Amino acid sequence: MSLGDIAGLVAALAFVALVAFLAVPLVKLGRVLDEARDSVRELTDHTVPVVDETARTIAATNGQLGKVDTITTSASETAENISALTTLVSATVGGPLIRLSAFSYAVRRVLRGERER
Repeated sequence: MSLGDIAGLVAALAFVALVAFLAVPLVKLGRVLDEARDSVRELTDHTVPVVDETARTIAATNGQLGKVDTITTSASETAENISALTTLVSATVGGPLIRLSAFSYAVRRVLRGERER
């Protein structure tokens, strides 16, 4: 074995040591990426049912809001009808009731006036 052979052997061993030294972090990085992939897969497996349930809940809520809208529209129309009926009764009966109360007040005053004399 010549000096060149020994130098080549030392260089080859140094290169193997360098590759082994650099291979360890690469293997660890590969494990980290595998764990990250597994975590993303697990997260996806748990998230998809939640998203589906949320979509069903939103659809049910929209249906209930439609029913509430129908009820509030009906209640609003009923309130308007009651208001119109109250105005009609007030206009129809209000005037005669005021006249009747004024008449009864006048009759009471007249009767009191006669009793006092």
